Amino acid sequence: MYGKAFAPEYQGALTALSVNSSLTDVLAAGSEQLRAAERAGQHGEAARSGLAVAEAHRRLGQVGDAERAWKASYRSAREAGDSAAMAWALWSGGTLARQRGAFPLARRLLRLAAELGEHGGDVVVRGYSLAGLAETGRIQGDYEAVGRLHEQLLAEARRRGEARHTVWALEGIAQMHRNTGAYDSAYDLFEEAAQIAERADDRRGHAWALRGLADVVSVRDGDTPRALALLSEAEATCREMRLSSALAYNHKMRGNVLYRSGRYTEARDWYETALTGFRAMSEPRGEALARLGLAKSLARLGRDRSETATELADLATVLERIGLRHARAMVARAQREFGIDADAEVVR
Repeated sequence: MYGKAFAPEYQGALTALSVNSSLTDVLAAGSEQLRAAERAGQHGEAARSGLAVAEAHRRLGQVGDAERAWKASYRSAREAGDSAAMAWALWSGGTLARQRGAFPLARRLLRLAAELGEHGGDVVVRGYSLAGLAETGRIQGDYEAVGRLHEQLLAEARRRGEARHTVWALEGIAQMHRNTGAYDSAYDLFEEAAQIAERADDRRGHAWALRGLADVVSVRDGDTPRALALLSEAEATCREMRLSSALAYNHKMRGNVLYRSGRYTEARDWYETALTGFRAMSEPRGEALARLGLAKSLARLGRDRSETATELADLATVLERIGLRHARAMVARAQREFGIDADAEVVR
């Protein structure tokens, strides 16, 4: 049985904030409390308020502000001698590094966060940090290495009745199933995640689960109207909560659904919208995926073949450098789809 979802990253004087609180409200409340704690010389409270500020900035796509905020939170936690608060700050920093495509840094920070969380006796930050490591590996396509960790974290979350973490784990496992062609099990897992999130009032988790369901409904069933309806429902939540990253991925998925149904002009427009969103928040993974969809759509609309080849070759280089195996394989499939020889002179 799962209780109502809660946001453990909202701490100290901010525990009244909900997992569904608008990010602009979180940022305002966190900034106000942070200033008060700094004036009073309360390092522990400054660390915990600063964590909320860092997370609000990160989820709003304000990368520079998020970077400064998590580091300031860590310094305050260190001044207070609070290992758990230090762990939470490192978790925020590691999550931001993953969002920016800095995967080695993300792993280093998240490992440190898990160790400090265990040392400080905070089982939640330890779990969130291990989840961050699992998600980093999953995003890079290293499913064999992190699949077992996802399952372990899912079992722990179920045992503790943590709805939000259960939803996260289900969605991660579902995504791996979807990417390896196990569409039926992926659908079941996304559906369970959506149901748990809805019952626990986890609107962010619900929006991500709906996006996953839309993807499977589109690729497995070819049901474009239902897929678009699911994405519209999720988009409403993303806009209301100001979930910039989730909204951009929603738009990118809308492009995917339209592309699969042969509606290339509409797909192009949505990929361009997603690309603008990803570039605004300096999210290289999302940017590369939107560029890939855009390149394919333009190719279908008659773009010069050599331009398509050059674009795909550049994307392959970018994804190789970032270390995204699954996305790199997607580029290779696109090259085959359009009959492009990756070793041809135009690519070199």
